[in-house]
Amino acid sequence: MELGDGAILLPAAGTTYLIFWERKWWQCPGKLPPGPMLLQFLSHILQLKQRGFNKLLMKASLLLANGARWKQLRRFSASTLRNFGMGKKSIEERIQEESQYLVEEMGNTKGSPFNPTLAITHSIANVICSIVFGNRFDYKDQKFLNLMGSINNAFLDMSKTSSMPSQSPIPSADSGPPTGSMRCFRGSCNTYPAHTIGLITTTRPYKRVRINQQSLDPSCPRDFIDSFLIRMEEEKQNPQSEFSTRNLVDTAIQLFFAGTETTSSTLRFGLLFLVKYPEVQDKVHEEIDRVIGRTHSPAMNDRGRMPYTNAVIHEIQRLANILPFGVPRKVTCDTRFRGYLLPKDTDVCIALGIILQDPKYFKDPKSFHPEHFLAEEGHFKKNDSFLPFGTGKRVCLGKSLALMELFLMLTTILQRFTLKSPKEPQEIDLTPKVNGSGIVPPSYELYALPREEGLHDST
Repeated sequence: MELGDGAILLPAAGTTYLIFWERKWWQCPGKLPPGPMLLQFLSHILQLKQRGFNKLLMKASLLLANGARWKQLRRFSASTLRNFGMGKKSIEERIQEESQYLVEEMGNTKGSPFNPTLAITHSIANVICSIVFGNRFDYKDQKFLNLMGSINNAFLDMSKTSSMPSQSPIPSADSGPPTGSMRCFRGSCNTYPAHTIGLITTTRPYKRVRINQQSLDPSCPRDFIDSFLIRMEEEKQNPQSEFSTRNLVDTAIQLFFAGTETTSSTLRFGLLFLVKYPEVQDKVHEEIDRVIGRTHSPAMNDRGRMPYTNAVIHEIQRLANILPFGVPRKVTCDTRFRGYLLPKDTDVCIALGIILQDPKYFKDPKSFHPEHFLAEEGHFKKNDSFLPFGTGKRVCLGKSLALMELFLMLTTILQRFTLKSPKEPQEIDLTPKVNGSGIVPPSYELYALPREEGLHDST
């Protein structure tokens, strides 16, 4: 046997052994649940090494931090967002104002087909901008456009299949065949898209912090950054404090990113659903006309009297399924689950997408049916399987903000316009542009016709 043959056979024999060992490992009771093949895992690690680990946002991450850091940052962020109006009138007014800028931008298309991606993304981003940075931006501002480009690219990178968890199913909470309500991670959740560097560059958070420091009035905080700086000063003698400039920058960026892309993607999917199902849009129009009318701006106190519109928004969120695997978590101690052992610090995630399309809770889970959230008498009906924001103590921090944005912006758009597609409804393709750890809606165009024109066309 030549040396070259041995060089080939030895790795081949080793590979065969690894595959055999890996299969025996997963079959042993009391071990980790089924996951990716060992060689898949090793291959993924090599890919990650080629890309390089980007830990710029990891150590001080509000989303992925644990222990004292998470508790302090989470408690502070939730409190501060409430103080700035999350769920209160002041934030509602900001969203109402931004909704008017959005419909003005849509009206400028003069009935021509347009891609709504930029206008929707800019409007959602401006709401969180007003909270975190204290001001909104003009839709044509070049710095703002660069920032939106960084956010879109970062979300695209994050959403690609190469960063998603293993597809191997784990037994669900119900008995019977495994349907998959939980996943083990392939690779590491400690990596971030390369475009996060661009996001940091375009937001220039450290410069913004310095500007706020120079004009700070502790008695009158203007935005999230001011509030964080005030807490930093209050706790500067506390060695256990997590309130530092680094944590401020990371938290502000993450609030901005998380508060922009997921909600804007959901709304973009929503408009696409409404042009594909014009009968649903007609019913929402009718409810808007009956409850709100054409002259008053939609308000949150209207939602309780609009069960059909509320059901449509819930169905949009359910079927859009923007983050099908939620945010990665770690088990805090050795945990037994369905006969398997999850060692402490194992990365896990809840397969929210499977929960949102569980046929036990949704009669026709693959189809768009607002009736999933309506009782027979037409009242809005809650569904315990509706968990697009996750659940538990780490439920999405921006849940109430996102719900306000979706309701106010969607009703403001449909109060003003009839939406139509250049294509026939049956020809509209709902296939996502990216379908991985995140779901990105497809690119599309639509017409925004003033309601009078839309009503005239339908007669």
